[in-house]
Order: sequence, then structure tokens, then C-alpha cells
Amino acid sequence: MKNLKILFLALSVFYSCTDLDLQPKSSSTAELVFQEESAYQAFIAKLYAGFAVSGQNGPTGDSDITGIDEGESNYVRGLFLMQELPTDEATMAWNDGTLYDFNEIDWTDADRFNRAFYNRVFFQIGLVNEFLRETTDDKLDSRNVSSDIRSDIALYRAEARFIRAFCYWHAIDHYGDVPFFDETFGIGTNLPTQESREIVFDWIIDELGEIESQLAEPRSNEYGRVDRAALWMLRAKLFLNSEVYTGVTRLNECIEACEQVIAAGYVLDQDYSTLFGADNHLSTEFIWAIAVDGTFTQSYGATNFIIAASRGAGAPSSGTNQQWWGLRTPADLVNYFPGNPDENSSIDSRGMFWTDGGNRDIMINDMGDFANGGGYLVTKYTNFDRNGVEGSNGSTQGFVDTDFPMFRLADAYLMLAEAVVRGGTGNSSDPVALVNALRLRAYGDNSGAITAAELTADFIIEERARELYWEGHRRTDLIRHGTFLSGIWNQKGGVIEGVPITDDKYLLFPIPDTELIANPTITQNDGY
Repeated sequence: MKNLKILFLALSVFYSCTDLDLQPKSSSTAELVFQEESAYQAFIAKLYAGFAVSGQNGPTGDSDITGIDEGESNYVRGLFLMQELPTDEATMAWNDGTLYDFNEIDWTDADRFNRAFYNRVFFQIGLVNEFLRETTDDKLDSRNVSSDIRSDIALYRAEARFIRAFCYWHAIDHYGDVPFFDETFGIGTNLPTQESREIVFDWIIDELGEIESQLAEPRSNEYGRVDRAALWMLRAKLFLNSEVYTGVTRLNECIEACEQVIAAGYVLDQDYSTLFGADNHLSTEFIWAIAVDGTFTQSYGATNFIIAASRGAGAPSSGTNQQWWGLRTPADLVNYFPGNPDENSSIDSRGMFWTDGGNRDIMINDMGDFANGGGYLVTKYTNFDRNGVEGSNGSTQGFVDTDFPMFRLADAYLMLAEAVVRGGTGNSSDPVALVNALRLRAYGDNSGAITAAELTADFIIEERARELYWEGHRRTDLIRHGTFLSGIWNQKGGVIEGVPITDDKYLLFPIPDTELIANPTITQNDGY
């Protein structure tokens, strides 16, 4: 599963939004495809590959989603843009389309990058629904599927349902009230109805409860596939943000889920930098990672995008021949780290930045000038393994072997600590000890240790930036903390120094205009 060599020629699920009347790209039928029992494994591989790649034919040439550059339609790349660019963690030098709007927080419902991510989320949901339709007992009986493969298919179904629940979490997190449809919804019959954020939230929680016992035990599944610990992480994420999603605080349940993860046997890696290199699949703290391989899962998204787009202007080698001169970070993130951050010399080893003679106070005064516009390059992700050896394809075609960490143990530590600080109870783990375990790794000794009095909500939101920057969490974290609109950072509001945002419509992204045209039953989010 690390290589995800098998991609599936999907059936009638290639819609670019939730318009279920669109025609399939493939002329194959389910009955033809599923004559081979290997097709079931191929389909589940496609579901996982849908986070890492963007189409059916390598990096380009047969995109799952039309109407946009194929690389821009990648799931992880879209998540990065949505979660990082509107925050204090990242800026983009490219003037492609409306990318500046993400830095400035002034996007509209016509934004193509917003549309690409929305379509990718619902594309994944559509794939899952199709897989579940084609793996019912009746369908398997009609094809005389052998008993040997049926137990595998049962596990595949549980994993597929997890993937759908995960995607619906991203849907409600970014868009609020969203179209809802599952495998019982008939293609070509009518249009999906829009359900409230609260209803979809409750459905996700119920769905996770139904599949929990059906998933593999923690750390027992094939790498890159989900297990019960991934489910507990998703549950913790939902409960930590429950007040935002539903108006109801459920911190105790977040703590319970985090405790389950912590007790599952994952271990913090001793060297933070190894979490983001070409052999990070060896990590002992990854709970679920999106598998990327420079030969078998080539794309212009996922970590290929993060690494290539963050290099240029004479930056240290990243283990790939690609330098796209795009992503940087403003001083706002760098200032969370003590010491001199230049060339990885921060006291906190997690501060992996590079600048050519700059200083931490410099503003990004020209987002379009990657080399001279200010800010720092982030060297956190590389295509070198822990021994300094380059990944398999970095110097030839420029594609990396570095996996994207979707869930890891450190996040469970920080979520539990935050839930306790915000009033949650029932924890058996000491939140101060958990945070200090991360800081011991970061500092190499106890000099970075904090006391219980220092463990505040403001500290945690900064510590999450130090530990998890560029991992796709920041926008959600700032909204939960109440500072996404009021906080001030470089380029926010279209001003170099940054200004607060007064319009709370930006707490959600707009439903894309193409979706409103395709499905007139959908109501746009307020203010758009």
C-alpha cells in the first residue's frame, strides 16, 4: 500500500460535483469489472490513492476532475491551500488565478481552488458510495465471489466508510451545511439535499460507532490503511471542534478518544526531522499517513507540491530537482520559535526555516517576488531519508517518496492537553507531561519544559503551530481558538502588516458557484 501500484478505472462516479446526472468517463460496467476478484482490492487502493494522486495516468493526462489544472485538483494540495494559506503559517508567491485571495482572506464563490477542493472531497465520497453499492452480499452472491476474499471485502467496506466519514468531516469543517448522499442514494434519480452541519456531524459520529469494531486493531493493518486508532483520531478531531460545528462542547469525549490513541502503543520518534523525509513510512508515531512514492504515485500534489513549491532562491537541496518558487512562511510563524531561526539554527529543532541573510522581523512586502519579497523558506519536508540518502526518483523526474502525515501521535497529545485546559475532565494522562514530551524532543533536554501554570489555551495554539505547521490543521485550530478573524499576520486583509477581518462569513468557504448551478436545491453560505 506504500506504493499503491493498483489504480482502479472507476465506474459511474466521475462527477465533478454532486450533480449525479453527469455521465461516467468509463464505458466499463460493474459486472464486467468485477468478474475479477482482484478488482475489489484495486478499488480500495483507488480510494486511498485518491488522497495522493489526481487521476488515472500518473501525474497528468487523465484527471479525475475536469475544468482545472490536474495538479491543483489533488486532495492534499487542496487541503494545504485551504488550511495553511489563510493563516499565519504560509504565503504563496504565485499569482495563479486567485491564490492571493487565500492569503488575504477575500475569496468568492467563483474561486477555482476552492471549487477544486470541494469537488475532490465529494468525488471521494462518490467513489466510496459506488464501492459500497458493488460490495453488498447480494452483489457478491450474484458474482459467486469466493469466501476467501469476502473477509477482505468486509474490511475494505469498513475502511471505505471511514474514508467517507473523513471526507464529510472536511466538508462540514470547510463548508458548513453540505449536500449529503450515501450509497442508498440512486444515481440519476434526483439531486442530493443539503443537510445542516449538525446533522452531518451526528451522522459521522454514528458512522464511526458502527464501523469501529470492524476496523483492524491499532498498528495491525497494512501501512497507509486506516485502523481503529485512525478512527479514534477522527473522533477526537470532531469532538474537539464540536462547539464550532454544533454549538455543543464535547471535550470529555475528545479526551476519551485521545486516551485510546495514547494507549495504543504508538511511540514518538526521537528525531522530529525524520517525520518529514523520504523514509517517514518507518515512523513509530504515524497513525495514518497518505502514502506517496516517487515512482508509483506521481502527482503534482501532496508532498510533491509542498516540497517543490517551497524551494527556490538558492535554498538548500530538498532531494528533488524541482524548484517551483512558491511557498514561504511569514515571520509570524517563525516568531513562535526561540533563538535564531536562520538555516535551522532555532533552539527549538522543529523550527526548520531558511533565509539568505534575512531576519525574523522582515515582512513579505511583495508576495509575487519569491526571492526578494521577504519571509522564510520552510525546509521541514524533504526527499532525503534519515541517512541523508535521496528518495528514489528525486533527481530524475523530481517526484518524492515522502508521505503526508494526516494523523500522528503528537497531535493526540496536544488535543488532550487542549481539551483539559478548556475544561474537559476524565483524563488519566498528565497534559503537562505530554506537552513536555514533545518539547524534550524539540529541545534535546529539559530546557524547554513548561509548568502547569504555563499550559494555557494561548500557549497551546502556539505550540500546535510549532509542532504541526504545514500539516493541514491551522485554519481549523485558529477558528476553534477564536482568533482566525481577529488575529493579525502578514498580508491578512490585503495589507502588508495584516489587519483583522470583520466579516464572519470567512469562517466558512463558499459553496462553489458550479455546485449551485448543478444543484439548485443548495443554499449558499451567508454573505456570499
